[in-house]
Amino acid sequence: MPPFDDTRYLKGGPVAARIIAEVRAAAEQATDEGFKPKLVSITVGDVEAVDVYVRNQRAKAELAGIDFEERRFPAELTAGELEAAIQGMNADPRVTGIIIQRPVPAHIPIKAIQAAVHPLKDVEGMHPASIGNIVYNQLDLAPCTAAASVELLKATGLDLKGLEVVVVGHSEIVGKPIAFLLMSEGATVTVCHHMTRSVAAHARRADALFVAVGKPRLIKADMVKPGAAVIDIGINAETLADGTTRILGDVDTDSVKEVASWITPVPGGVGPVTVAILLRNTMVALNRQRALYKSTFGATETRLAAE
Repeated sequence: MPPFDDTRYLKGGPVAARIIAEVRAAAEQATDEGFKPKLVSITVGDVEAVDVYVRNQRAKAELAGIDFEERRFPAELTAGELEAAIQGMNADPRVTGIIIQRPVPAHIPIKAIQAAVHPLKDVEGMHPASIGNIVYNQLDLAPCTAAASVELLKATGLDLKGLEVVVVGHSEIVGKPIAFLLMSEGATVTVCHHMTRSVAAHARRADALFVAVGKPRLIKADMVKPGAAVIDIGINAETLADGTTRILGDVDTDSVKEVASWITPVPGGVGPVTVAILLRNTMVALNRQRALYKSTFGATETRLAAE
């Protein structure tokens, strides 16, 4: 873990704490009005790493005043059975948001399952409609990791208008959404991928550099512009000589921190903010659902939380 007094490290904890405090205030008000937010987590099969994520999500949800329920399904569950279960949750007014824990068994098509979640309950921002809305500057329900990464850049205080940004990695749920989120803020964005001829040449001119490719220590100090902000989204496991394992990102942090003005640690950077964004998205989903019910049923809103 980075030293607590090293200001070069852009830690996720303080940013996450601020977001969770805002979510708690909103959740308390909604609960007082009869609309208790509730997250439902779906786990298929037994994966130890998933259990760690679920425990963390539950703890943060409770801290934010959001109910959290875990629903576990056997690994043998068919895709059709899982979709049917999700449809039931879509129709349940007590469920605000649905989280699908990954990985799922190989026979479960994850994109089809994500598309089965109703867009109004898609708190992960993974539904095709949620991704597509970003293109039209509807940004309040973006994929959690992408939104968390942008939130950390904002925490630097840099003016995003006209900022030269390079995103290394173009996945549908991280790299591409980051690019659209930043363009909406007025940044000039370049996206690099496996066919980019010289990632280093692009990276060296970036005022802000986002990296999400799953290659440990890909970005070295000579690839970073002095004074840049570096947002490391990669999570890689490295086995040490003694047989123990440590987590590291896509950036060679030890060297890059001597060049950059800000760099996110791994772990402790994007991860905590991602969970906080999940909770913020839950309140966005709740407000959208309330608006729909109000427009459907008139001035008298139907309570989402049944007695």
